[in-house]
Amino acid sequence: MTKISIVTITYNAADVLRVTLDSVLRQHHPCLEHIIVDGASIDGTVDIANAYKTRSAAEVPEHEVSVVSEPDKGLYDAMNKGLQRATGDYVCFLNAGDWLPSDNTLDLVVEMAAKITGIKPAVIYGDTDLVDKDGHFIGHRRLSPPEKLTWRSFKQGMLVCHQAFYARMDLARQVEYDTRYRFSADVDWCIRVMKLAEKEKAPLCRIDAVLVNYLHEGQTTKNHKKSLRERFDVMRRHYGLVTTIAMHGWFVVRAFLKR
Repeated sequence: MTKISIVTITYNAADVLRVTLDSVLRQHHPCLEHIIVDGASIDGTVDIANAYKTRSAAEVPEHEVSVVSEPDKGLYDAMNKGLQRATGDYVCFLNAGDWLPSDNTLDLVVEMAAKITGIKPAVIYGDTDLVDKDGHFIGHRRLSPPEKLTWRSFKQGMLVCHQAFYARMDLARQVEYDTRYRFSADVDWCIRVMKLAEKEKAPLCRIDAVLVNYLHEGQTTKNHKKSLRERFDVMRRHYGLVTTIAMHGWFVVRAFLKR
């Protein structure tokens, strides 16, 4: 049975963590590993995570839950720790405050992986809905995932939300998050995973469903300008300076036309 690893990074996230944990607990798919990597929180986050681990063991013993709390060097350092611990066939990063929208979300991922004959999908991806901190629906994510995705697709922006991007573990393990970035290493990581997929000629498969409810006021949203500067550098590295400048010019025109 296909095993899914969910990695959740936390730091003083007691006010938003429960909805994330509950959504994983409710998943019907039994072959599930949930790794919570905490950055030495002081607000009760670890107590919530450990209580969830105990509850999961009692209610859904086939789910594997682990909790580690220690100082780290930032979000992407913590993600690298989670990636090193993960043992599933596919891995996805579900941050505190985000949640899986239905009880069968992981079933959809596993069913897609099983449909493909030959080389297993390198990436399984889907749609994203935006929610506020109270769980209210804000709207669909502006950038929508295309039917056919390649690493070149991200020239147009991050078309697939990081939390709706399930990467095959053997490929994901070859690519660490670049900790020089504070807000946009996820963009770089996804591109590099897809580059490996192209070398292997492994498919990238879209699920026509929402795979994550994304908390609109996450760290990237709060630090939007810094994130954009980092994303420019990521795109420049992968697509070249001329292409990156041209695409950012189009982003400005597109935003103006939508006013």
